[in-house]
Amino acid sequence: MSTIPLTNPDPKLKAAEDRLREVMLALPEATEDFPWGHRAAKVKGKMFAILVLEDAGLTVTTKLPDSNEAALTLPFTAPTGYGMGKSGWVTSTFKVGDDVPVELLGQWVHESFRAVAPQRVLKAMGGAANVVSKPAAAKKALSKPAPVKKTPAKNVVAKSAAVKKTPAKKNVVAKSAATKKAAAKKVPAAATRRGTAAASRSKR
Repeated sequence: MSTIPLTNPDPKLKAAEDRLREVMLALPEATEDFPWGHRAAKVKGKMFAILVLEDAGLTVTTKLPDSNEAALTLPFTAPTGYGMGKSGWVTSTFKVGDDVPVELLGQWVHESFRAVAPQRVLKAMGGAANVVSKPAAAKKALSKPAPVKKTPAKNVVAKSAAVKKTPAKKNVVAKSAATKKAAAKKVPAAATRRGTAAASRSKR
C-alpha cells in the first residue's frame, strides 16, 4: 500500500495490489521504493512500475513501448500525466468494486521492466531463457520425420511412360512402312497380269 494511511481499503483492490507487488519484486534485481509516498518498483535505480492504493481506488502505472497503442483503447487506461505519457507510460485506474485484470497488468509490469532494465540484466534473463528453449527445440527437430523427395519419383514415372510410349510409336511407323511396301509390290503384279491378258487376246 501507499504510505498514506487507509481507512477502508477495498478488499478486491487490496488483493490486486498485493499480487502485482509480488510480480514486480519477483523480477531480477527489482527493489521497492516510495517516492511521493507511493509504492514503486525499480531496477538498478530506474522505476518501471507504480502502485497507488487509496480509499478511492487503485492506479497502476507502467511503461509500454510495445503495447501502448492497444492498451490505451481499454476503458480503464489513460496516458500518464506530467508528460510521461509521451514516453509510453500508461496509467490504469480502478474504482472501488471494479474487477482488476491482474494477469494483463502483470504482463504490462514485465513489459515495463524490459523497457527500462539495463542490458546486463536483460541478457542474463535471455541467456536463461535460451538454455531452456534450445533442448525443447532440439527434441522437436528430432521428432520430425525426414522430408520425402518427390521429384525423383515423378521423374521415374515420366521416364517409364516415355519408355512405354516410344516402342508403340515405332511399331506404328514400322507397320505403316510395311503396308506401303506391300502395296507397292501389289501394283506391279496387277499390272503384269493385265499385260499378260492383253497379249493373249491379241494373239487370238
